[in-house]
Amino acid sequence: MRLKSKVCLITGGTKGIGAAAAIELARHGADISINGRVDDDEAKKVKASIEAIGRKCFLHLGDIGQPAEAAKYVEATAKALAGVDVLIHSAGGAAPGSLLEVSPETWHQAFDIHIHAVFHLCRAAVPWMKKRGEGSIVLISSAAGLRGVNGAIAYSVVKGAVPQFTRTLARELADDNIRVNCVSPGIIRTRFQDYLTPEQVKNNLENRIPLHREGTPQDVAETIVMLAGNEFITGENIVLDGGLTMRIA
Repeated sequence: MRLKSKVCLITGGTKGIGAAAAIELARHGADISINGRVDDDEAKKVKASIEAIGRKCFLHLGDIGQPAEAAKYVEATAKALAGVDVLIHSAGGAAPGSLLEVSPETWHQAFDIHIHAVFHLCRAAVPWMKKRGEGSIVLISSAAGLRGVNGAIAYSVVKGAVPQFTRTLARELADDNIRVNCVSPGIIRTRFQDYLTPEQVKNNLENRIPLHREGTPQDVAETIVMLAGNEFITGENIVLDGGLTMRIA
């Protein structure tokens, strides 16, 4: 799929990985729709960066963890930018706590933003893609969904579900020329990692990540763009973790 003049909808597109992906897609000629919860300076900065490249940017505010809001976002994008060609779900958040520690509210919130939102966004976006005769969906999972993370059972479970959703939907939509892929980042230097102590960061770099560096939002953004545009990849989960999950000791 040539990305020039395509409409790319990106949840969580006002910060972190989502913002980097939005700007990189704009550099490849796409018009961009980004979603955030508040119209803050970060959201304005991303929108301005996209428009400075010469591409359109639609900013939608709302909690896409709510089913009606997710569908509303897709429809608002299609109205503002005349359709939807690419859907990228980058919105997310931490869900800390072990089995006996995590609150039921946190458990359900994790499913709302990481799983339920994916379901409702795809249901709303796929009919627009079918009208185009092609489309691309890129979902963001996590290395935590591959191996599990101690003390984050809700986050690990919902992220583990994303690759399976990806594979199933890819099979379902292949005849419609709509590709569905997934990216599973490891330790990426965003505010999501701000809880790490200096000692934990040092241990990650020296002992856990074979490439001895954290990933960047740009690392992930470039892979998202590749998956969005490549016409012969579907049903895949690309792991970007510097070798983190291949270690056995």
